Amino acid sequence: MAQRIYDGSAQTALEMDSGEKRLNELGYKQELRREMTLFKTLAITFSSMAVFTGTPLYGQSLMYAGPAALIWGWIVVTFFTWFVGLAMSEICSSFPTTGSLYFWAAHLAGPVWGPFASWCCAWLETIGVISGIGAQAYSGAQSLQMIILLSTGTNNGGGYFASRGVFLSIYIGYTIIWALLNTFALQVIAYLDIISIWWQVIGGMVVIIMLPLVARPTQPASYVFTHFETSPDTTGISSKPYAVIMSVLLSNYCLYGYDTAAHLTEETKGADRTGPIAILSSIGIISVFGWAYYLALTFSIKDASYLYDANNETGGASVPAQIIYDAFHGRYHNSAGAVVILCIIWGSFFFCGLSVTTSAGRVVYALARDNGIPYSKIWRKIHPKYKVPRNAVWLCTAISILLGLPILKLDVVFTAIISVSTIGWVGGYAVPIFARLMMDEKNFKAGPFYLGRASKPICLVAFLWICYTCSAFLLPTSYPIRWKNFNYAPVALGVCLSLIMLWWILDARKWFKGPVRNIDAQNGDI
Repeated sequence: MAQRIYDGSAQTALEMDSGEKRLNELGYKQELRREMTLFKTLAITFSSMAVFTGTPLYGQSLMYAGPAALIWGWIVVTFFTWFVGLAMSEICSSFPTTGSLYFWAAHLAGPVWGPFASWCCAWLETIGVISGIGAQAYSGAQSLQMIILLSTGTNNGGGYFASRGVFLSIYIGYTIIWALLNTFALQVIAYLDIISIWWQVIGGMVVIIMLPLVARPTQPASYVFTHFETSPDTTGISSKPYAVIMSVLLSNYCLYGYDTAAHLTEETKGADRTGPIAILSSIGIISVFGWAYYLALTFSIKDASYLYDANNETGGASVPAQIIYDAFHGRYHNSAGAVVILCIIWGSFFFCGLSVTTSAGRVVYALARDNGIPYSKIWRKIHPKYKVPRNAVWLCTAISILLGLPILKLDVVFTAIISVSTIGWVGGYAVPIFARLMMDEKNFKAGPFYLGRASKPICLVAFLWICYTCSAFLLPTSYPIRWKNFNYAPVALGVCLSLIMLWWILDARKWFKGPVRNIDAQNGDI
């Protein structure tokens, strides 16, 4: 009988998924359903980045330093993003857990600094993903606002331009819909994101190919690739280096979110392999399609100065929408084609927000599982039927709604939200990457994806790039600084991080030890 039990255990071990086996070694038992395939994980990760995600920032990026800085800036940011993606893929392969970044930070920083590193990373990541929901809800609301405006007659033709109250209602509506969909099994989200990846790939190709064809004659290549012009009268920025930094913020904002694959590793088959593949594949696809999209927009510009006119057809509220409108109206004398293209872009924001909500729920669930937030028992509960962290999802949704309330009074809400989101989300990457850079190589248990001797140099470049990116989003976006154009991100982050650090010093350091093991692998509870 004893031999039979041993054989059965051996058979179970042989059949155990490699990601689940590594999870058990790290001290966690499998609680979420491990049923995601590589393609489904890639679909959700790709959707979290999205082809059109930088659309709301395109106008101001173009205004800061002309098209040349925007277009070449994408190439530069893509180059450095690969360093970050490679560094994170190596760590993801070694630690395939839902807690992902803050779990990585705890283990890589060692027993002395691990709890503090984990605490900092967890809260940066939480701030980033929750405000990321708000950023996508705002972008989706603006896209729908433009669709309604052009469908009902344009700004000059009696069209309906949504008021602040209506805009906020649309914003809240998106967050609630995304939360409702995330209440069901992850397979539902996975299938929706499979639709998303085809929506964005096919839709992206339609926009990229059709827009310049319809807009013909287009701008010459010399204008797109070499024209550099600052707008000190509008932005108050006369320094060329400063203007370039502001122009490149578009690319910095678009090229992150690939860590979503890491948040889903406890629900993905063979996550120690599929996680890195999903991360790097998403970066590659978005890099190509994103650049092509902004090239298509820039080539299709008819009159650059008219794009910002408050009396134009889109009320000066959306430069991409005006470019698309000018192209189709100039060729066909109606806005139907422009509405179709904007619907494709709007769909991208909808799917992206859905995936970001999925990611945010997993981050909060993982932190609650390790007793890292108040009332953790509530937020770490798993839906008994669908096996999803429903309570954590709704907590993220409630906070993102609160973030959107200033829309009723301020015009700079979007700038603040995307700045907080980018700094929190990308800043969270820096902690485990820095810990990986500092640790002794012999203490790192490599997974199937391992960089070898290249690991340290790649991590160093990745860390320095993240520091630059976070610093850039803290800068004022226009001068002279007034209440209506003030970048509130430093204030918001300063208050949040000060409270979090104060909490650590006064209380949390006494009881927060980082990720909490919930099985004893030595006793065979796997």
